[in-house]
Amino acid sequence: MGTARTPLALVSPEAAGRMAIGEALTNIAAAPISDIGDIKLSANWMAAAGRPGEDARLYDAVRAATRAFVEFLRPIPSVALIVLVALILGPGLQMNVLLIVYAAVWPVLLNTIYGLDDVDPVARETLRAFGFGRLGVIFLVDLPSAAPFIATGIRLASSIAIILDISTGYLTGRISGNGIGAYIAQVYTGAGNTSLVLAAALWAGLLGLAANAFLVWGERRVLRWHHSYSLEPA
Repeated sequence: MGTARTPLALVSPEAAGRMAIGEALTNIAAAPISDIGDIKLSANWMAAAGRPGEDARLYDAVRAATRAFVEFLRPIPSVALIVLVALILGPGLQMNVLLIVYAAVWPVLLNTIYGLDDVDPVARETLRAFGFGRLGVIFLVDLPSAAPFIATGIRLASSIAIILDISTGYLTGRISGNGIGAYIAQVYTGAGNTSLVLAAALWAGLLGLAANAFLVWGERRVLRWHHSYSLEPA
């Protein structure tokens, strides 16, 4: 049975207000649990949407903190460091590896930065709205979106590594081991060996083409799911 209600015309405005508030609280207390769950879910979505650009701000902070270091080292040519590193470490495999790593890291790093700049911010915020953390956003949105840029950086790095290895071998000779650069340095000292030098240069070019073709084949295999590769003819 319902509770008899007093006509609002027979009570004071203050009493009518208290009655309306009491009735509203009664209705809220009688609300189904599912409605309360919906309210909580909506609150979670609002909280996630209230943190737009959190990952972008962190990325910008890291980039600003390392910008001076990157901009200082990036313009230094790797070939110009051959003599300096040779004086510090001495000619050998360790010197070659250090110079190749230093030269090859820049194309990968810069292309990764460009790829992360190209990530759709709406995709990031959508994933955060569904409750994914920072690592989930990185592995499910950032890295897959930047993967073609990173692959391009790896291809450029392979060419730079070959060039630097040959340059190092040419300047240091067979002290750093046998290689195309050491062979060119050896045959260039003799007279009438221009054809051998050109043959070694041709071999170096074929090696670079083979490395690039292999990496392109690997990209299309690994990144076949990406739209930039799925649109290419088979």
